[in-house]
Amino acid sequence: MKRSFLFVSTIAFGVLLFVFSLTSCSEKTTVVKTPVDYVNPTIGNISHLLVPTYPTTQLPNSMLRIYPKRENYAADLLAGLPVAVVGHRATSAFRLDPMNSFEGLDDGVLKGLSYINERVTPYSYAVHLDEMNVDVMYAPARKSAVYNLVFKEGNANLAFTTVNGSLELDGNVLKASQKVGDATIYLYMEMEQMPIKRVDLETTEDIKGWTSASAYIGAKEGLKTMALSYDTEVLNLRYGISYIDVEQAKKNLYEEIEHYDVSALAEAGKNAWNDVLEKIQVDGSDENAKVIFYTALYRTYERMIDITEDGRYYSAFDKQVHQADGTPYYTDDWIWDTYRAVHPLRLLIEPEMEEYMVQSFVRAAQQSTDGWLPTFPEVYGDGCAMNGNHAIATIWDAYVKGVQGFDFEAAYQAAKKTLDEKSIIPWRRVPRTELDDVYHTKGFFPALQPGEKENVKEVDGFERRQAVAITLADCYDSWCLAQMAKELGYKDDYENYIRRSRNYRNIYNEQTGFFHPKNKDGKFIEPFDYVFSGGPGNRDYYDENNGWIYRWDLPHDVYDLINLMGGQENFVANLDQTFREPLGKGRPEFYAQNADHTGNVGQFSMGNEPSLHIPYLYCYGGEAWKTQKRVRTLLNLWFRNDLMGVPGDEDGGGLSSFVVFSMLGFYPVCPGTPVYVIGSPVFEEASVQVGPGKTFTVKCRNYSPDHHYIQSATLNGEVWNKPWIHHEDVVKGGELEFVMGAYPNKDWASNAGQIPTLDK
Repeated sequence: MKRSFLFVSTIAFGVLLFVFSLTSCSEKTTVVKTPVDYVNPTIGNISHLLVPTYPTTQLPNSMLRIYPKRENYAADLLAGLPVAVVGHRATSAFRLDPMNSFEGLDDGVLKGLSYINERVTPYSYAVHLDEMNVDVMYAPARKSAVYNLVFKEGNANLAFTTVNGSLELDGNVLKASQKVGDATIYLYMEMEQMPIKRVDLETTEDIKGWTSASAYIGAKEGLKTMALSYDTEVLNLRYGISYIDVEQAKKNLYEEIEHYDVSALAEAGKNAWNDVLEKIQVDGSDENAKVIFYTALYRTYERMIDITEDGRYYSAFDKQVHQADGTPYYTDDWIWDTYRAVHPLRLLIEPEMEEYMVQSFVRAAQQSTDGWLPTFPEVYGDGCAMNGNHAIATIWDAYVKGVQGFDFEAAYQAAKKTLDEKSIIPWRRVPRTELDDVYHTKGFFPALQPGEKENVKEVDGFERRQAVAITLADCYDSWCLAQMAKELGYKDDYENYIRRSRNYRNIYNEQTGFFHPKNKDGKFIEPFDYVFSGGPGNRDYYDENNGWIYRWDLPHDVYDLINLMGGQENFVANLDQTFREPLGKGRPEFYAQNADHTGNVGQFSMGNEPSLHIPYLYCYGGEAWKTQKRVRTLLNLWFRNDLMGVPGDEDGGGLSSFVVFSMLGFYPVCPGTPVYVIGSPVFEEASVQVGPGKTFTVKCRNYSPDHHYIQSATLNGEVWNKPWIHHEDVVKGGELEFVMGAYPNKDWASNAGQIPTLDK
């Protein structure tokens, strides 16, 4: 019987490796690639300075996802095999450790797993544990998964660990739970083989040099491990997870998986990925560009996740299980990052899903005790990170672009309550403070003088006040809320919030042309350095970026910024200088303070989200050819098919959605305005499914990967001399055709008039 299991599993492993070989085949292969075959999950797995990407395996927007847990991508040891990732990154649940023997477990020690030949696709994972000589194969469904383990040097042994939870064995069934924030993840696992021995122990140490098992599962105490022995060389596992209870985890497993066949599940997962990635078809001679493009598109499907289970879902906002009423519930989103381009991209290719996500924001507000919209909604509650309340922008952007199957009045009331009652202090979900009172009465958020001690207890000691950043964020959110008020006929509210949206004028320094912090007396902080003032991450005044980046953080009123700067010529000159201004110090000194300000071209930071729209601002200044130059240069410089091919933190699709839009040739500079600004298309042809039977196609004549500049354009056969297209032009389907060239046509779109904005 052992040999038959081994034979079947070895075949499965061979089939899985064949699938991987198709994924990584060279350009000369005769195998026809599908979109998911171009995805390389290891792009960006080694970071420039901060958090890297992770080689995530999951189905699109699904509740179950995994990636191997280790100190970093180059680490020599895995901290067990992955079971489930609760948060987008770093929050893992449970731990699975194959082992040849229980040696060392008497002391509660779990050794790391030495490995080689790790192979990751979006739909499968395989690795060889070389010191133990164990082959590992894995594939997920949406809330369940299968592991096949082949022990080549003896019978199987397995250790399973949880923290702040429970472990229970009943025959060949393992039930477990783990507390994570205001949520609990439950697991129901069936083993095809029956264990013959069991050892229970309190685990006290993880990989040597790490702090207990906290490096893997988030805590030092409350660790429990159960070790199991088998009389077979093959161990097949299948499991389901739930945020409701163990019985629901069992149901989730049985609804999705009826076997222990990794290859069959991987094939189904591959089809699921192609179903979504095929919504955008790209063609051109640069095969490497397709890898970058489809990997970026895959990243945008990592979040948000659907945690609806059998018509119910658990909400950490009120710690209750709710009926879904036929509408999926989504969570796990970092809206400060994703409102800019991830949600706008989803509006184009997944409008129904985006509608459900917006409704989930509203539900989260209704379920919370304060009634406020979330900023970082996660499985275990509102992470309340960064600054601004950009769920408001996401809601308005969906509505103005025609996705309106949600309760817009309820959304408005939640948004209004959030802006009226919640403090704009960053990283805090607290009521208005004395600092907010200054903001609401004087129109600026008071900053501290250098060296002045903080005296407001609500302000985080590390994140600081971020006075300019939060002012600009609130201006934009207020502008979005004003549009919602106008749509609903609330005239007084509209006038109030549109006035509030112009508070940026109160901190604009006409002498320098920058947004400049003021002290409590309304005077500009002096002396001041727009590169270095503000401490680590410039957080006294800005946030993760310096004054050169926040100089442009006004997407809803670019033309007023042009006026403030003295006209288009000065505006364009200031943009140019952003890309040319020296760092000001040596790189070690610069990055010691500006660790988030990565992917530099001058003071421009490609690695951080507030920069994403900046290259497109040249189009507002009548110099569209410079947008074309900047976008293509930035794509070629910072987004590559290698382990360091992402220039900053990929916070759930923020940077990746910039890549997807920019490679298509247009970008949503201001979510909430139904307009896209044209850049420089990368592919000879790209077709975007924008609805049943409707396709929007971008074509390039005189195509070459090196032809960055637009010579002329037509939209549906008509001459198009504008640096923008309307959302309606895209979603009704049609064709945008460019003639490209190696040198700029500086006249194209140079006298096209203003790019459409609201309130103008």
